[in-house]
Amino acid sequence: MNTPALKEWPLWEVFVRSKQGLEHKHCGSLHAADASQALHMARDVYTRRQEGVSIWVVPSASITASNPDDKGELFDPAADKIYRHPTFYEIPEEVGHM
Repeated sequence: MNTPALKEWPLWEVFVRSKQGLEHKHCGSLHAADASQALHMARDVYTRRQEGVSIWVVPSASITASNPDDKGELFDPAADKIYRHPTFYEIPEEVGHM
């Protein structure tokens, strides 16, 4: 199924939150004409066994990603800021999952 229309459809990234999960996880990509079609196609392709409770579809062109080669520049400065580590904070039990 490699029709000219399919090649022109934008690429969408699919994220699914499972029944047991608290976060959405990237499941894959698909081509669709618009967000509504992408959502329906994502449901059919990535949640066939009813394992999801929520689906996000995001145009791939809207995602800005860091370059793995820039890892040191982006993440090393955080290592010297120990106050950013959660070990300094007590989380009340009523907060639950964070």
